[in-house]
Amino acid sequence: MGSGLSESPLMGRGSGPPGQCHQWWQNHPDQQARQGSPQLLRGPPGRFLQVLDSLDMEAMVSTVRAWIENPVKFARSHGVNVTPGSKEPTSQDIHILVIEGFLLYNYKPLIDLFDIRYYLAVPYDECKRRRSTRNYTVPDPPGLFDGHVWPMYLKHRKEMEDCGVDVVYLDGLKSREELYNQVFEDIHNKLLNCS
Repeated sequence: MGSGLSESPLMGRGSGPPGQCHQWWQNHPDQQARQGSPQLLRGPPGRFLQVLDSLDMEAMVSTVRAWIENPVKFARSHGVNVTPGSKEPTSQDIHILVIEGFLLYNYKPLIDLFDIRYYLAVPYDECKRRRSTRNYTVPDPPGLFDGHVWPMYLKHRKEMEDCGVDVVYLDGLKSREELYNQVFEDIHNKLLNCS
């Protein structure tokens, strides 16, 4: 997970009844920028992305809708190998999309596309420590975390909570393995209950 603030994996479910499960991950736009895919960005890559206006949320909604319509076609068109084994995926398989980023719950058209929403809460001290270990091509200027990043995180979290967005809060101090297991079990149980 990438933002270092409150990363939020989300799940959208593609069409098709239960069957073989194929997964692929789409990173938060500030990760895309560092990876050379700035199509969802409006501002300079990696800079001041803690504000909703720096993202093209309409493009993100269109991207997610395209995936929902045909996950296999979408993945292939984006260079993602969707054949993890010898079996070719079909429209009958279950496809899971996980998106992460802490601004995702502040744009209603996007919120409405997801079946499950997770919010990984990380306390200030740990968040600041994680942010300080990142290596950006252009380093954060002094005071950016306390003067911009953390206040914007608090602002957007409050807006999300005030709007009553239904999220499952995760403890960001747990290990990645513990978090993965918790989310995997939740998704697995949801799929079992849908079949």
